[in-house]
Amino acid sequence: MENVAKGLVALAVLSFIGAVLAGLMGGVLMGFPAESFSRACSNLALIAIAVMLMRGKGQAATPGV
Repeated sequence: MENVAKGLVALAVLSFIGAVLAGLMGGVLMGFPAESFSRACSNLALIAIAVMLMRGKGQAATPGV
């Protein structure tokens, strides 16, 4: 699960870079507005957080218990 979260974070970083580039290039990159890249970045980051929180379910709160 940790690899899935890291992959989602990597995709979020790429979409953030796409949003910045689209903003610098007049607001459109490959036919998509900068807002769509920014929204994708936020959604991927939230999914990564949810995956990491789900990983903690079912484990003991203290090691060895």
